[in-house]
Amino acid sequence: MTRPTLIVHGHFYQPPRLDPFTGTMPADPTAAPAHDWNERISADCYRPNAELGNLGAISWDLGPTLAGWLDQGDPVAYRGFTEGDAGANGMAQPFHHPILPLAGLADRRTEIRWGLRDFELRFGRRATGVWLPETAADLMTLRLLADEEIRYTILAPWQVDGGPELDTRRPVRIDLGDGRSMIALLYDAGLSTAVSFDPAATVDADAFVRERLLPWFVDDQAGGIVVIATDGELYGHHQPFREHFLARLVGVTAPDELPYDTSRLADAIDRAAVDGLPIVALRERTSWSCHHGIARWTGPCPCVADGGWKAPLRVAFDRLAAGIDTATEHLAGSLPGTPDPWTARDEYVDVVIGATTVDAFVAEHLDAPPDPADARILRDVMDAQRWRLAMFASCGWFWEIPDRVETASALRAAVHAARLIDALADTGLERRLLDDLTLVQGATGDGRELARSALESVGAPGSGRDALENPSARGLRATG
Repeated sequence: MTRPTLIVHGHFYQPPRLDPFTGTMPADPTAAPAHDWNERISADCYRPNAELGNLGAISWDLGPTLAGWLDQGDPVAYRGFTEGDAGANGMAQPFHHPILPLAGLADRRTEIRWGLRDFELRFGRRATGVWLPETAADLMTLRLLADEEIRYTILAPWQVDGGPELDTRRPVRIDLGDGRSMIALLYDAGLSTAVSFDPAATVDADAFVRERLLPWFVDDQAGGIVVIATDGELYGHHQPFREHFLARLVGVTAPDELPYDTSRLADAIDRAAVDGLPIVALRERTSWSCHHGIARWTGPCPCVADGGWKAPLRVAFDRLAAGIDTATEHLAGSLPGTPDPWTARDEYVDVVIGATTVDAFVAEHLDAPPDPADARILRDVMDAQRWRLAMFASCGWFWEIPDRVETASALRAAVHAARLIDALADTGLERRLLDDLTLVQGATGDGRELARSALESVGAPGSGRDALENPSARGLRATG
């Protein structure tokens, strides 16, 4: 009899909180006594798990925007991740946490490449696995992962065909066509749900093993892989002191004799007979947090009480993105050397995460020596693309109403991206965005009012009502 393997996977992610106008983290009084929620959640969760060594005992993915904050905001927690990876524990994540099946091909590719580059620079190796935001998947997204030599991902069991008889303790292969496939680890829904949403289940790790795990192992003669997947913030923030549950389950305080192995996920996959894994069909446009596919991020959905505002917001952002992209190609075409803006955008991640300077980036993509005016155009176009990508972070659409800090952050990113292009090309994108936002109805006003409140909350330039309704009041040229 081969012993089963228990893998706990933590999905570590926080909504982007950086103010695009200042590049700083605004204070959030609701996080008191901490300065902001990143700081508070790190004190509750990231740092305690790092200090306990849990990040070297579990599988995890770390959102790039969160990693960028941890690097300076909590070095102890950040070091816990970099040392805890140990060459195998970490999975990469698309950079801004968008719902990839809702994005265009170029955006999907850029988000994946930015996430892989961020992972490589932080952890000193290329990732072999990628956690998809909300595990939202379709075949095209998996093919893009395979293009980047990604071997595996984690999915919910209902994201593949197979029915009740599907054994989630065995990895599966998803046929991608062209002779390629993607390995998928299917997490155990019952165990993952218990750990995530039943606080009584995680009070006593020994009781959890005895009462919930051992029954699963009784008929496992083949040494299956049991995956428990949860938000990483569960362990200490959503459920206080659960970092100790995790340490007892798979970490440094676990008993010497366990009824399961605690192998690293990548190693467990390597031991599996990959060629002999069952081939299953992917259920297109599905996710782990919406049983209605990806409806939660597109409009009304039984998961939330009222989602009528979501489709108009996405349409407004899609229209803005199209305008920014058209201007990007026009502006790039006017520059000496005519840099390919999409190749440049893929490489701009090095500037975003501080691996290179904007001057070095400009020198690489423009004829030398670059004219200062041309350098400014390329810099601002790339920065507009950065925030245009950021505005699609999934958390902007997750909740019941848009009157929340997550959607406010998306609105700030959108307005900033529009203003950068308007200043360069006289495009009037901000004005058209604000017109479209009037179709978004929140609890405290329409989308235009929500955008104004979002800008005022961080003291953004030109955040007053007159400035929003008349771009020339900010010194920008209004167009008809």
